[in-house]
Amino acid sequence: MARMKFLCDAERCIECNACVTACKNENEVPWGVNRRRVVTLNDGEPDEKSISVACMHCTDAPCAAVCPVDCFYTTDDGVVLHDKDQCIGCGYCFYACPFGAPQYSQQSAFGVRGKMDKCTFCAGGPEADGSPEEHEKYGSNRIAEGKLPLCAEMCSTKALLAGDGDILADIYRERVVMRGGRPQTWGWGKAYGEGFQMRERQRASEDAS
Repeated sequence: MARMKFLCDAERCIECNACVTACKNENEVPWGVNRRRVVTLNDGEPDEKSISVACMHCTDAPCAAVCPVDCFYTTDDGVVLHDKDQCIGCGYCFYACPFGAPQYSQQSAFGVRGKMDKCTFCAGGPEADGSPEEHEKYGSNRIAEGKLPLCAEMCSTKALLAGDGDILADIYRERVVMRGGRPQTWGWGKAYGEGFQMRERQRASEDAS
């Protein structure tokens, strides 16, 4: 079964923040909370890069590992969601997440900030698909409608992609080949190094025969 993932191509992101706006409008998140944000590195420099960041729906999610009430769960599609009825607002997930995805929905004294809020991959929550209760707590459930997250669909340069992780990897690999080189990305060698080249050579020899 497909595992849903996000991928942001830093070579294509133009820091327009359309993904941020689309997410806020579609899910009606509370004021002061951004489920998605655009981070710019080396701002104003020749090698400036921007990347859209949200919950990456990790295969082995650290937020789920530290939650004392086990309110996080992973769907069959690999989307990491949480049950706000179980959440106690302790904030452990906020500190565990390397992307800063879980956030408090209110800016107030610790202990009265309410439940945690995070990107849902536009997959809603544990309530019935498309119900008013689901929309009020978690926002839109576009996945149940057969659609992708709106942030990715609104990206004008297709820097932000969402969908089957294997397909996204193929798309990104093709882009890099078209650019005539490989990015200095951590993990690239492991994912597309000697093992990948060997598989490509085997595939080419099979096609030739």
